[in-house]
Amino acid sequence: MDPSEKLTIETPEQIALEFPLAGLGSRALALLYDSLIQFIAALVIFIAMALIKPDLSAHWAAANNWVIALEVFGAFCLYWGYFTLFEAFWNGQTPGKRHAKIRVISDSGRPITVFEAIARNFLRVVDSLGGYFVGCVAIAVDKRNRRLGDMVAGTVVVHEVERQSEQYWYSAEQTGTPPWGQVVTTLTMAEFQLIETFLSRRLDLPLERRQQAAQEIAARIGARLNVAAPGRPSDETFLEEVARLFRDNTRYR
Repeated sequence: MDPSEKLTIETPEQIALEFPLAGLGSRALALLYDSLIQFIAALVIFIAMALIKPDLSAHWAAANNWVIALEVFGAFCLYWGYFTLFEAFWNGQTPGKRHAKIRVISDSGRPITVFEAIARNFLRVVDSLGGYFVGCVAIAVDKRNRRLGDMVAGTVVVHEVERQSEQYWYSAEQTGTPPWGQVVTTLTMAEFQLIETFLSRRLDLPLERRQQAAQEIAARIGARLNVAAPGRPSDETFLEEVARLFRDNTRYR
């Protein structure tokens, strides 16, 4: 993969996590899909309002004003709230992004937050000027393929990686409570967050890079906890267990 087509995040422990960046084509496909959904929803709202307006006007003098207000509010929710709510509460994806197999993440590799979703979509009205000409130019010239909203919010759009196999996607190992469980509490918050970052974003990593990152992080954490490789499960299962035990034995929630 060309270095210009991926996001490489260097953790404080100097372990690189790589995410394939989404380009204009996949983002345009997602936008087209979302715009179709928005158009259908707007059409349904318009027809519904047109049907109820005559009856309301016959019994309520201010009905026309309220119907217009509801139509404006509905248009605002569809244009701005649609993207914001889906991205904030649907793991960085809208229906269009899910269809195009892309998602929004923070530029640190963490899942997008509500405030980041609000910020990136607040500037959508600017990015959409000229039929999204402004946003397309920004994506074309930015090395991380970001539009203006992404630059302000500190977010990027990345491709999801296709499943390689169920064994690749999910851990089937069960370890119970390991003998080294108590020493997990000696980890620092930065070390724990490194593990959490990897576990939360590993599904977006290419298989080879995912395995390499898991091995590097597991080796560092194993050395930190004095747990040799023969005494621990597979790399990802080991990291899952460490994260679970850290949460169970500390006040971190």
